[in-house]
Amino acid sequence: MSRDVTVGVLALQGDFAEHADALRAQGVATRFVRRPRDLEGLSGLVLPGGESSTMLKLLDIQELEAPLIAFLRSGKPVLATCAGLILCAKKVVAPEQRSYAVLDVEVARNGWGRQIASGTFALRTDARSGLPNPLSGVFIRAPRILAVGDACKVLATRDGEPVLVRQGNVLGASFHPELESGHPVTRMFVEMVGATEAKRVVVL
Repeated sequence: MSRDVTVGVLALQGDFAEHADALRAQGVATRFVRRPRDLEGLSGLVLPGGESSTMLKLLDIQELEAPLIAFLRSGKPVLATCAGLILCAKKVVAPEQRSYAVLDVEVARNGWGRQIASGTFALRTDARSGLPNPLSGVFIRAPRILAVGDACKVLATRDGEPVLVRQGNVLGASFHPELESGHPVTRMFVEMVGATEAKRVVVL
């Protein structure tokens, strides 16, 4: 990865440090995003797991919401895991909550169960995804994807239900790839960043 490539990790709440470590292990420079100026010059962004309602409050306090939405719609790669998936969804239920609608999915908060139901589960991947099959995923009070729109591709399922989706530049996961060393989803995101940067350099 080029030294000019830096991926931001939203660092207001949640497991942002684990995401940064996972990216650095793949040779990617990272920057914690806590203020609007932290988004400047980034090649990609991670919205980590945590508590989505708390993140929304902190985004408002830090005046980060508008610049974050602009980044999500910029075409640069975004990895949204667990709470990040909730923030990116078109519709959130159980309970209802506002979100940024960059992924055409409906999600239920904690839909895969509370802490007692958390664990590592085997996932099935789409043959066209480029991901190994089976794939493992760590679920922690994970959101459940209830519906997927036509614009969104399902890349992996758990018990027949979607848990990994992609729509354009946004990759959304119900689980936590950052908690498994060298997870294929982290590598997929890094490849998305590299491909986008290569196109940018060609255009320049």
